[in-house]
Amino acid sequence: MERELGENDFIVSKTDKQGRLTYVNKIFIDLAEYSEEELLGKPHNIIRHPDMPKAIFKLLWDSIQTKKEVFAYVINKTKNNNFYWVYANVTPSLDEHGNIIGYYSVRRKPNYHTLEIIKPLYAKMLQAERSGDIGTGMKVLTDILHTKGANYDEYIISLQK
Repeated sequence: MERELGENDFIVSKTDKQGRLTYVNKIFIDLAEYSEEELLGKPHNIIRHPDMPKAIFKLLWDSIQTKKEVFAYVINKTKNNNFYWVYANVTPSLDEHGNIIGYYSVRRKPNYHTLEIIKPLYAKMLQAERSGDIGTGMKVLTDILHTKGANYDEYIISLQK
């Protein structure tokens, strides 16, 4: 069953450099159907949905590890096998010397018109990954970006408007 964020809800979480949760807000806890104790110290991918292309997470990790923020549409799985979509912003947290010490993510309700574009794209990427690998899934995305004349960031941000 699909769960939805409210129009003014924001999911906030922080992780260490390895992606283990160090902070989750109440909205995250409630929507993911876990207790705070079940989440803290666990890998953020505890909520990874099998319909989410691995290529998107590779792109996300490649970006944030170079100290860039990234935006992405993500489908998450709850403890009770429900699901929810978010429009995520993930940003590296830096110490006073500019070293990455973790990651900070804020998610909000996606533009549902946009999901009509994202869902078939992700399905096509997943199919490509299953018959090939992450690179095959990434090629599906880069081919679409090429036809749109935009890079990933430009395209994803334009969809949320």
